[in-house]
Amino acid sequence: MAFIKTIPPQEAEGKLKEIYDADLKTLGYVASGTMTLSLRPEVYAAWENLLKTIRSKMRLRRYELVTLVTAGALHCTY
Repeated sequence: MAFIKTIPPQEAEGKLKEIYDADLKTLGYVASGTMTLSLRPEVYAAWENLLKTIRSKMRLRRYELVTLVTAGALHCTY
């Protein structure tokens, strides 16, 4: 298992704090995927922008189906 350095929510500042606060507001916690990119909040913002762009061209149901099929093809259990 790989371990990466992350910035815990109580130490977040600036843009990262804004990102963490958004997770807390919508999810009630800071998602592990969000913390994975905590050292590079600009990369997280670019990733979110990419996802929004992809989703904007599809219905939600199709997006979810594509996500499930892709995860199955990759044998992802997450």
